[in-house]
Amino acid sequence: MPVRPLRPIAHTFAHTLSRPISRPFLLGIPLYTPRRTFACPAIPPDPNAMSAPAPAPAQGVNHPQQDNGQAAAAAANGKPGKAPKEKKDKKAAVGAAKAALELSPPPTYLADRVAIWDRLKVIADQEQAAKSREPITITLPDGKTREGLSWETSPMDIAKSISSSLAERVVIAKVDDTLWDLTRPLEASARVEFFDFDSPEGQQVFWHSSAHLLGEACERHYGSALAIGPPTEDGFFYEMAIDDRVVSQEDYAALEAIANSAVKEKQPFERLVVTKQTLLDLFAYNKYKLHIINSKIPDGSSTTIYRCGPMVDLCRGPHVPHTGKIKAFSIMKNSASYFLGDAANDSLQRIYGISFPDKKQMTEYKHFLAEAAKRDHRKIGKEQELFFFHDLSPGSCFFLPHGTRIYNTLLEFMKSEYHARGYNEVITPNMYNTKLWETSGHWQNYSENMFSLEIDKERFALKPMNCPGHCLLFDSRDRSYKELPFRVADFGVLHRNEASGALTGLTRVRRFQQDDAHIFCRRDQIEEEISGVFDFLKKIYGTCGFTFKLKLSTRPEKFLGEIADWDRAEESLRNALDKFVPGEWELNPGDGAFYGPKIDITISDALRRSHQCATIQLDFQLPDRFKLRFRNSGEDESAGIKKEDGTFEKGFERPVIIHRAILGSLERFIAIVTEHFAGKWPFWLSPRQVVVIPVAAKYAPYAQSVQKRMWDAGLYADVDLTDNTLNKKIRNNELAQYNFICVVGQEEEDSQSVNIRNRDETVKGKSETIPFDKVLASMLALKNEKRLENKLL
Repeated sequence: MPVRPLRPIAHTFAHTLSRPISRPFLLGIPLYTPRRTFACPAIPPDPNAMSAPAPAPAQGVNHPQQDNGQAAAAAANGKPGKAPKEKKDKKAAVGAAKAALELSPPPTYLADRVAIWDRLKVIADQEQAAKSREPITITLPDGKTREGLSWETSPMDIAKSISSSLAERVVIAKVDDTLWDLTRPLEASARVEFFDFDSPEGQQVFWHSSAHLLGEACERHYGSALAIGPPTEDGFFYEMAIDDRVVSQEDYAALEAIANSAVKEKQPFERLVVTKQTLLDLFAYNKYKLHIINSKIPDGSSTTIYRCGPMVDLCRGPHVPHTGKIKAFSIMKNSASYFLGDAANDSLQRIYGISFPDKKQMTEYKHFLAEAAKRDHRKIGKEQELFFFHDLSPGSCFFLPHGTRIYNTLLEFMKSEYHARGYNEVITPNMYNTKLWETSGHWQNYSENMFSLEIDKERFALKPMNCPGHCLLFDSRDRSYKELPFRVADFGVLHRNEASGALTGLTRVRRFQQDDAHIFCRRDQIEEEISGVFDFLKKIYGTCGFTFKLKLSTRPEKFLGEIADWDRAEESLRNALDKFVPGEWELNPGDGAFYGPKIDITISDALRRSHQCATIQLDFQLPDRFKLRFRNSGEDESAGIKKEDGTFEKGFERPVIIHRAILGSLERFIAIVTEHFAGKWPFWLSPRQVVVIPVAAKYAPYAQSVQKRMWDAGLYADVDLTDNTLNKKIRNNELAQYNFICVVGQEEEDSQSVNIRNRDETVKGKSETIPFDKVLASMLALKNEKRLENKLL
């Protein structure tokens, strides 16, 4: 049976390269007991963390050379001393190398932990052997079936019965919608599906297992106290406490060597279910592990632990069959972090890694990273003088003139579309009394991420979002059903108190603007309005050269409102999706917001990385919290607003709010398009569209007149009057990424023309001379039509 087809390798690398990190935790006891460790991803990490460079390793101590008295005797005879020639001891060299890799003696907890595991494993094997073997039926995705025995037949047995190649490449199985170890016996008849590394499920399990491999290497190399080590969207990490030592890049080779030795050993990943009390005994040496066990596992319950080699870890699993599946393993970086992402907790050290089932994939991945580094928006922003940051206002960007051109061009693009699509732009306050946020519910759930201050003995806060203010705007007077839909757009400045360690260029900032809009509509208008937003998405993303995917997230377990309202809203979203992208959207059950279903939109850039910018969310709760209403048509006598006392107020209804952003944060979107275009901007968005270069100083007046006419027509045009040679001027302006270079001399002045060089043409040199008026008209058309190809028609 085939698994999912492999995607192009670039899909494997679809990720955001700059990722925030986490924070620590204080239990009132020492940081950790030497040679004691901690375990694995029992809980998800906080995505925000403190990032810090690792200090250089301590310098070694130089010891005086010992010569067994021979050098001293030679000196007494008036001859220069000479040390005896040392014999090479190959066995000693190998031993020294191993000592550099692993602690000697190894941490005592390794043997103690394995001894407890071995005792538990004997009991578990006996219990499983005593289980009654019953015939079961395994149903595959294509409807075919296989027969087996309960507590004996495993998914791996089924994979082998299908084909040896399938068994070789699968990473994990899914049994009745539950991810399942390939070697774990099935307990009853079930549906079984297989996933290879190319699938999201397979990739996460593969990197989770790799995190355990990294944890094993860290225990053997540092004797560290491991904290948590989950998979991420682009690999995995492990964070740990290390006594009197700081992780450095010099450690990477040793960690990789230990990991690779474990890979060669093909250490099996084994699973046990143990009681909470057993866990407390097993991990009694580690305060971090004890904290997670005590805070996350109820008394009297059980959970799972996994082992590979000497590594035993508290872990939900599942895992790959053995470490030999991890053919390529590499340490990527290290940083500081806090336990559980809390700055009040212990400061830990975090090590990041990446792994693949094929060494060729690792090579391609590192080539991908090199290309991504060239496109880094921070690098390009500095080279092209677009923006910068300053320590006196962390997380708040200074946009320089050329960066501001890009910013304003995007704003103007959105505003022109608003005008065409019936949106009304509004301006709302930046600061509100916290009573507003208490009404909306944000203060109770989001206050720690808001900047607040006291004014006249009242608490105020800078707005982190626009929706509550727009509710006040809607409620500023009585509204009629005839006014709906009421579409308002707001580019107001927003502030969010992001952790300092999470700030990353333009992708994570404290001060930003969004293309934020809210649509207040009737319930029967939802589907049509969502369809209009889809068309808006297509126009904006298509113009910028992005493809995108849509995913519908439905009612979660914890939700507000009536199920009937949720069902109607979800049906409206499904219908809109089916009309817009029939069969091409995904369902994400149970992942909607607590106040309504939503559609998540991810765009794909030139490196096939995915970014979520747009959001479409239905909200029934804010209208209720702010008691928003509109006068209905009166045709439905049963319609009305339910009051707190249970009675109905007839003649009025609550609107539904559609939260909508397409670019999202303009700052983040500029970072994405910078890397997408690699700084080679399309003409309509370019901050440097054209430069005019005279071939000699006497043609400067004509060059200036050409530049002025272009500037007056609305183009970003410059003139190069420096003392450089013509070739040097051309080269400098090519590097500055001007879309077009116009060279002028006697011939061009006499004919009122220009000689144009196109940035994107591979063949350089003098080109055709074109009348200036024709060139100007072609450039204005290229700008206004927002074509991506840098070509004059």
